[in-house]
Amino acid sequence: MFKRVLIANRGEIALRIIRCLRSLDVDAVVVYSTADKDSLPVKMAHEAICIGPPAAKDSYLNMSQIIEAAKRSGCEAIHPGYGFLSENAEFARMCEKEGIVFIGPSADIMEKMGDKQAARSLMKNNRVPVVPGSDGLVESAEEAMEIAQKVGYPVLIKASAGGGGRGMRRAYSAHEIRQAFEEARAEAVSAFGDGSMYLEKLIENPHHIEFQILGDKKGHIVHLGERDCSIQRRNQKMLEESPAHFLNDRQRRRMAQAAVRAARAAGYYSAGTVEFVVDSKGEFYFIEMNTRIQVEHPVTEAVTGIDLVKEQIRIAAGLPLSFTQGDITFSGHAIECRINAENPFRNFAPSPGHVDFLHLPDGIGVRTETALYQDCDISPFYDSMVAKIIVHANGRLDAIRRMRTALEEIMIDGVETNIEFLFLLSFNPDFLKGQYDTGFLEENTEGLLEWDRQSRDQFLEKDVS
Repeated sequence: MFKRVLIANRGEIALRIIRCLRSLDVDAVVVYSTADKDSLPVKMAHEAICIGPPAAKDSYLNMSQIIEAAKRSGCEAIHPGYGFLSENAEFARMCEKEGIVFIGPSADIMEKMGDKQAARSLMKNNRVPVVPGSDGLVESAEEAMEIAQKVGYPVLIKASAGGGGRGMRRAYSAHEIRQAFEEARAEAVSAFGDGSMYLEKLIENPHHIEFQILGDKKGHIVHLGERDCSIQRRNQKMLEESPAHFLNDRQRRRMAQAAVRAARAAGYYSAGTVEFVVDSKGEFYFIEMNTRIQVEHPVTEAVTGIDLVKEQIRIAAGLPLSFTQGDITFSGHAIECRINAENPFRNFAPSPGHVDFLHLPDGIGVRTETALYQDCDISPFYDSMVAKIIVHANGRLDAIRRMRTALEEIMIDGVETNIEFLFLLSFNPDFLKGQYDTGFLEENTEGLLEWDRQSRDQFLEKDVS
């Protein structure tokens, strides 16, 4: 096992990794920007090293500074968390060159799976269903039109190097293709420095299901079940749960087998997720593989009792998985809500600022992951997610009720958050029935916000009387 590990991240995931390293008796070193000098990870790590100003490109994305910090502090490995450099093959290769272990898959695997079109071809060759579309890269809008004519509209034009919803555009007819293609390519060049594009049939409002995978360097691969990530706004997840309510045992078994085949085809090791969309007929299709720990990994930890970050670190150290597929058992139902510092009444505008008062929920089956503390500042320079609440109960309805109680209890004063929005979502009849897909929030956000306005007005009238 390692003696010292550097964490190249910030916020709740940095704190999560610090706690895991402490449980393994491994020293934790964090890097930080000047904006995070008073953060909890900086206070809790064995050592903290400032690597630059607030802008991510000058700090958390500054590969040479992070490598230098690891070398200077005597770290044998770097954990990238999620986001930032977690799926950057160049960074993984730099670590390898400097004799530092990158806690994740190899640079070659990341490149293989990070190239969406190459990953798609690999899946097709290994009997993993993929969405109908182009057989290779699409070089022009005219070529995109020809392929769209064959697969049928609507279509989705996607950046091969894309992620997080960027470099993607929909086209519902031939006259929309050119603009969609050029916009997607321009965004891809700006975001990823790569304008390579491909085209898929658009599966409208599917379920978004991801299977958690763990693989070691000795060729052992297991899955740890699925998470339903269909509650999304603009391709950003807001709530995740496991197991997926709408899947039957046969679908779940087929998807799990496909996920393991996908990971094995890639020669995968470390923690990762195989992502699928499921259409209205119950057919599933591979869309991508995320080669890192996910924001929503605690959902899987809740239903399996397995510490995914611990296993990820063990794998990086060359140790085998500490269990087999047959050892994994699933218990109950888990839900995660992402708490964002944003204002739903102002089109979810970010709401950085000072936390005047903080109270976090607790109790049986409740877990809160956050780096917030009272009188801390929420920076405007990074993602607006400031906390995650994870609940676990025997069944789905009990988990929803437990989440409602946690959302009622949490208090973050001084900034706007999406807590009330998530609370109201938990009462939506279709959500309660598990009848939702990726188009759910697009169709229901206005109604949920109006409901909140009405409930507030009624409360004020009652209070005045």
